Amino acid sequence: MTQASSLDDAVAALHAGGVIAYPTEAVWGLGCDPDNDAALTRLLRLKQRDPVKGMIMVAASIDQFAPWLEGLPLELHAPLAASWPGPHTWLVPDNGRAHALVRGAHDRVALRVSDHPLVASLCRAFGKPLVSTSANRAVEPPAMTVDAIHDTFADELDAVVEGELGGRSRPSTIRDLVTGQVLRS
Repeated sequence: MTQASSLDDAVAALHAGGVIAYPTEAVWGLGCDPDNDAALTRLLRLKQRDPVKGMIMVAASIDQFAPWLEGLPLELHAPLAASWPGPHTWLVPDNGRAHALVRGAHDRVALRVSDHPLVASLCRAFGKPLVSTSANRAVEPPAMTVDAIHDTFADELDAVVEGELGGRSRPSTIRDLVTGQVLRS
């Protein structure tokens, strides 16, 4: 797909098991349905990413993560609610809901509620969270422009939703919800 896609086209592509590109808070991202095995496999292949690493899921609201947060002790909900929406990715104990390719070799799943209007609109229109990983091949820097998306992925994507990056200079902080350890600042 080399043409710009509407939000509706991107959501239709997600429902059909496609992989899309869109601007996020700091870099361009690739996304797909976090429950679709074929889409997850294809996204990992496009990125040339090792499946053991896992991937982040992004949502429009904490409510969209309810299935992934089920069984989480109530006291662990407070840090999530206090930091979302925003550039905070939390590693949350997997309750068995996360797809193995999203979780990777970990017992935690990475979750973020985005404050980027386009990302939030995508998740609301899709009706659930989506995978959000930087738009790049594994050994390359993340794409910072729509032109870089087209140069890197040409017609390998099912939709490219054009828009502006969110103005952040770095990707989100990643922190373990249980231990408080910061894995990426």
